Amino acid sequence: MGHIRLSGNPVIDVIVRRSARARRLSLRVSSLDGRVTLTLPTSVSEREGAAFVRDKEDWLRENLAKQGMPVPVAIGATVPVEGVPLVVRSGAGRSVRIEGNALLVPGPEERVAARLKGWLRTRARDRLAEASDRYAAALGRPYSRLTLRDTRSRWGSCTHDGGLMYSWRLILAWPEVLDYVAAHEVAHLAEMNHSPAFWAQVERLYGDWKPSRNWLRKHGHELHRYRFDD
Repeated sequence: MGHIRLSGNPVIDVIVRRSARARRLSLRVSSLDGRVTLTLPTSVSEREGAAFVRDKEDWLRENLAKQGMPVPVAIGATVPVEGVPLVVRSGAGRSVRIEGNALLVPGPEERVAARLKGWLRTRARDRLAEASDRYAAALGRPYSRLTLRDTRSRWGSCTHDGGLMYSWRLILAWPEVLDYVAAHEVAHLAEMNHSPAFWAQVERLYGDWKPSRNWLRKHGHELHRYRFDD
């Protein structure tokens, strides 16, 4: 895969991929994280693809503006932690820390995104483990393991052998949203379905779950805007 960069404010990076099955050029903006992908048939040159992208630039910017532009994580960027927007600043010492409305990240500037991502994953594991332990104890059913991923299609899952998986990006959301996802997945330890009995378990563990589920449906895609690896 290659890429095309459109200069401007902001810069737009377009991922280029070729497909033997494609019959025409197509441009797609992901509704999850705003990634832009250009698909080229094998017979079309990358130069023609770049011209196609430039021709669609106004359309691209309009669509990206509607859903929120991607946020490259770097010094000066604003990143939410447990729902609270914090400005990433250069910090001293050895550990990432929150100070007022700033997120202080030590080390060289080129390592800020990776270091902050590691800190957020650790914080997410701690919070999700605490919530999962609490709900599993209330349910009376232990889980077998807890793993974190950067999933784009789901916020959590529960396997038949009791394994819980969560998106680490839940640490960017409000704590009650993270707690809802933990309660949802732990409830699957008792009900491996989405029947009325399952939702009754969620309500017993968590309370009124609808506001948090609705928040994720409306705003969850925003958590994927933050780019730590680009």
